[in-house]
Amino acid sequence: MIAATCHARDELVHVELTWVEKRIENWIRFGTHAQEQIVDRRRRILSYRPGTVFAFVRWAANDFGTIISRIDIVRAVRRGEAYQTLPFVRPGGDILLKVESWPKVERVLQAIDAIQRLDIEPEMVSPDHWRHIHNRITAGHAPRSYTLDQHRAFLLRKRTEP
Repeated sequence: MIAATCHARDELVHVELTWVEKRIENWIRFGTHAQEQIVDRRRRILSYRPGTVFAFVRWAANDFGTIISRIDIVRAVRRGEAYQTLPFVRPGGDILLKVESWPKVERVLQAIDAIQRLDIEPEMVSPDHWRHIHNRITAGHAPRSYTLDQHRAFLLRKRTEP
């Protein structure tokens, strides 16, 4: 479905979102999209510029309950840059965090909320922090909180990069 809307020269990363109440609920938790295309009343496509970081949440259920709960924090890639494939994301992205199961997804959502309480946009957070959260949750440990000092240091490092 996304392929029909993507052009060979398109620099954007496209994410197809579907919302069928209590069946399939895919949404973006954070990240500033460059374009939005409404496909129909249940589907839309958000497009991201290279370098943009976004959180993509997927949840699905059947008659017996939840069958998938997942959150991916992804950096949109430039054409020609290496990437990982991800369902509903074309062509793919640099996956900074990948967590499955609702209790783990909820921990990531709480970490995002904590970052926002610091008045920091989650898409501006150091990619290393998202990797840290992924690794700690995967290992069954609590991730460390992101701090204003860490954020300032990350922003200073970004300014000095070529």
